[in-house]
Amino acid sequence: MALCAAMNLLLLIRTFIRTAEAGSMAAAARTLGISATAVGQNISRLEAHLGVRLFNRSPRALSLSEAGALYLARVQRIEADLAEAQAAVSHEDREPEGLVRIGCSRAFGRHVLAPLLPSLQRRYPQLALELRLSDHAVRHAEDAVDVSLRIDAQLLDGLVARPLARIPFVFCAAPSYLEQAGTPRSPEELCMHRALLFRFPADGRPLRWGVVGAEGRIEARMQPGMICDDIDALAELAAAGGGITRLAAFVAEPYLRDGRLQAILADDPRWQPEPMDVFFCVSDRRDFTPRIRVLFEHLQAALPAAWRPLMA
Repeated sequence: MALCAAMNLLLLIRTFIRTAEAGSMAAAARTLGISATAVGQNISRLEAHLGVRLFNRSPRALSLSEAGALYLARVQRIEADLAEAQAAVSHEDREPEGLVRIGCSRAFGRHVLAPLLPSLQRRYPQLALELRLSDHAVRHAEDAVDVSLRIDAQLLDGLVARPLARIPFVFCAAPSYLEQAGTPRSPEELCMHRALLFRFPADGRPLRWGVVGAEGRIEARMQPGMICDDIDALAELAAAGGGITRLAAFVAEPYLRDGRLQAILADDPRWQPEPMDVFFCVSDRRDFTPRIRVLFEHLQAALPAAWRPLMA
C-alpha cells in the first residue's frame, strides 16, 4: 500500500515537472503520452496533497506560483537522483531499446539523416526511430522530441548541445548562367550577379552569405534575384539558370557531379564559403541515455571525415 502511494506521488511529481518545463498542460501531455485532462487531474491531486497552489492559471497562460517555483527546484533534483540510481543498477551490456524521436531540418533529414538511420536500426533492432522534419523552430517539450539537430542560429538557452558536424558550403551556378553573366573571381564580385537566397523559416530572414579567409569573416554583398524557403527548390532554380546560390555540400554534390551546377570561387585558397556547424541537442545532460548515446556515436562515425567539427 505504501509502495503504491509512493509510486502515485512520483507520477504526480513527474507530471508537474513536465508541465512546468513545457509551459502548458497540452505540451506536457504530448511528452508524457497521456491526455491533457489527465495532466490537469494529476496537477490538482498534487496541489491537494501539498495544500498549496503550484500554478497560476489564466485562460491564456500557465505560470508557476511562488510555491511552485520553490517546489520545482527541489523535485527536479529528486528526479535526477532517481534517474542516476536507475542507471547505476541497470545492465550496462543490455542493448539500447525504446523510442528515439529526432527533430531536424527537412534538407538535413532528407539528404543526410535518412540514409544513415536504417543501418543503426539493423544494429539495434529494439531501437525505434521517429524522424520529424521541420524548418521551423523545434522545442523539445512542446514538439515531443528527444533529440534535435540544429545550426548555430537555432540554439536555445538551456539546451545541451554537442558539436556533430561542420558542413562545407559551395557557391555555384548553372554553366549557362555563367556563360551569359560571367564568372565572379572574388567575393566582392558576387554583388554583380543575381543571388538566389534561402529564407530561414524559423525567423523569416534570408540567410546571409558569409565568407571566411585569412583576414577573417566578411558578408558578401548580394543583389537578390529570388528568395525561396526550400533548399532543394533553390538548387533547381540555380540549375535552371536563375543566378548564383550558396548550397550545403550535401545538396550541391549531385548537381556538381552531373554538371548541372558549377562551383565558383572554389579554387581560391584566400576565400571559402563559411561552413555550417550542426549540433546534437538534448534538453538536459541526463537525457543522454544509452539509446541517445548510440545515435550520437553512430552519426559521428557515419558522417564524412571532412565534416568533423573542430571541437567534438
